[in-house]
Amino acid sequence: MGEVQWDPKRPRWQQIADVIRQRIQNGTYPPDTLISESRIQSEWGVAKMTARKVVAALRAEGLLVTTPGMGSFVTGDE
Repeated sequence: MGEVQWDPKRPRWQQIADVIRQRIQNGTYPPDTLISESRIQSEWGVAKMTARKVVAALRAEGLLVTTPGMGSFVTGDE
């Protein structure tokens, strides 16, 4: 939130994933926290495809688990 200093050399979805990953690791987003695409879109001001890439990357790392019809949630593995 607030002023974001984007690194022009890296895709925005990677930078957003970095911040969310850090929030998961430091406990800002505890297990079972909903990380929705719409939340990412509104917080970061990005398009739906960008939000999808963020969720897909974090899911691939095992930080999020997606339940169809419910959303993507922080796992308890961290």
